[in-house]
Amino acid sequence: QVQLVESGGGLVQAGGSLRLSCAASGRTFSSYTMGWFRQAPGKERVFVAALTWSGGSTYYTYYTDSVKGRFIISRDNAKKMVYLQMNSVKPEDTAVYYCAANDYGGAYYQSGTYRYWGQGTQVTVSS
Repeated sequence: QVQLVESGGGLVQAGGSLRLSCAASGRTFSSYTMGWFRQAPGKERVFVAALTWSGGSTYYTYYTDSVKGRFIISRDNAKKMVYLQMNSVKPEDTAVYYCAANDYGGAYYQSGTYRYWGQGTQVTVSS
């Protein structure tokens, strides 16, 4: 069983920065694919970013087009933490952000791939 707890959400002005954190449990955390998804009011949950494990210490990062160049996903395996650094935020980034973990493979961009989810943290970007 893996538990995920997000933190770091809040209110930020457009153009500002925010860092989301996700604390994870689990003995084999370093091999998990970790993802961030978001859900705006009245909309479905969508992919934001993911870190996939490729063996050893090799990881690959992926981003949805709308956040490329602005958001950075990273992980600290020793601390069992995943981060989402959000820069140059826009009002359209407003959403509840969810951390997710996948320990068995599958498409990193599909929410159905992920077995474990956090409770979400609200990010609100004011214009």
